[in-house]
Amino acid sequence: MKKVLLFSFFFCFMAVAQKSQAQIQIFNTKLKITVVDELGNLVGDAQVTLFATLEDYKAEKNPVQKMQLTDGKGKVTFKKLDKSQYYVIVRKGDKTNAGGGEMVNNLEKGKVNKANVVITAL
Repeated sequence: MKKVLLFSFFFCFMAVAQKSQAQIQIFNTKLKITVVDELGNLVGDAQVTLFATLEDYKAEKNPVQKMQLTDGKGKVTFKKLDKSQYYVIVRKGDKTNAGGGEMVNNLEKGKVNKANVVITAL
């Protein structure tokens, strides 16, 4: 009887622990960026980099996470972010948003936040 109770307790404990871990993974703060060109076309394979400060953005150093490429639908998602503002640089070929830059702020904690970035020729 003790073994059955111990097994039941262990099973319940593991189920709760796995649920808590799943919630942590599901409900982290994310930023989904969609990249479009000046005509509104989705841009795949664009390089997207996030920076935490204006100084890092201007110097293009210390990215928050490694650079990511947009998918075929022009989208990229950065996960496990802090609720903070971020500066975004996007490049593909001769097109970029670096002239005016892009700042994303007011991220909601535990949500998928969305932003659109337009890139144009220099």
